[in-house]
Amino acid sequence: MNAPEIQQEIERTREHLGETVEELAAKADVKARARAKAAEMKARAQGKAAAVKDKATEMSGQVIRSQVGQRRWPLAAAAASVVLVGSLVIWRRRKR
Repeated sequence: MNAPEIQQEIERTREHLGETVEELAAKADVKARARAKAAEMKARAQGKAAAVKDKATEMSGQVIRSQVGQRRWPLAAAAASVVLVGSLVIWRRRKR
């Protein structure tokens, strides 16, 4: 190897060593890693909370629609009974 090749090899080694040191420093920075993990978990929890809230809203809407549907039949039957009784009363009065 001649001098320029050795110089290039030294440069490549320095770059590689610099990258390795940066990676090790990042792994050693526990506070930064903890903050990043906490931010990730917070975002995940917010996403789950929003999904649960949406599902609860959807389910409550279904329950309300179900209850309204159940209330309509008795109401319709009562209204039909009132109309029938009213019609009978009117018919009997006219008959006299």
